[in-house]
Amino acid sequence: MPEVEIVLVEPLYEGNIGFAARVMKNFGFTRLVLINPPEMGMEAFTRASHAQDVLASAVIAESLDDVIAESNMLVATTGELSKTISHAMRMPYYAPNELRDIVAPVDGRISILFGRENWGLSNEEVRQCDVVCTIPTSPEYPIVNISHAVGIVCYELAHLSRGNYITASRRDMDALYTHIDEFLDLIDHQEYKRENTMTMMRRIFGRTLLTGREVTTLHGIISRSEWHINVGKANDSDDPVTGKK
Repeated sequence: MPEVEIVLVEPLYEGNIGFAARVMKNFGFTRLVLINPPEMGMEAFTRASHAQDVLASAVIAESLDDVIAESNMLVATTGELSKTISHAMRMPYYAPNELRDIVAPVDGRISILFGRENWGLSNEEVRQCDVVCTIPTSPEYPIVNISHAVGIVCYELAHLSRGNYITASRRDMDALYTHIDEFLDLIDHQEYKRENTMTMMRRIFGRTLLTGREVTTLHGIISRSEWHINVGKANDSDDPVTGKK
């Protein structure tokens, strides 16, 4: 299955990096690689908004060679195209919606390169790529902000299968059901409803295919609820000495 990463080659402005991270997360992509980026501070993280995790986990590379070493396919995005097929470096080129079918069968990492804001990717960088992609813009104003370009490509690739993920084990799920059952005791859930309730819990969670991390999160929420309930019960109980509330 394809594993897509967005690579910004020597981006000039930290704000654009933040916006790129934000639009990546909009469409479900989280792997960001930055080649020789500028120093990033508050502006980058502000622009990233709720995608600060994407920005914080970005891989910093010193050169395109670092990316090539880990990639199975390189895609160059460019607005500068060859006028004839005699100049093969930027030919043939594909629109983002055509790129989707090209990368779908790849079992490995797909690195999609976006060039510098002022002059894009160099000829040598494009030459090293396997595929050239361009966004069909209006001739009257063909310049697209780098974060917008990232968004368009991510939108077109958003439907790609992300591959399989590891679901929680049978042991993990049984432990969760036991915890839920104990929680029902704590809240005085009516006994005659217990069996039906637990059956529905298994039906609900059986359909969701929880991951191990999701199971852990549910344990945490239940445990926190148990703590608050127990504290409340303790505060409402009679004082063992005075017999008063």
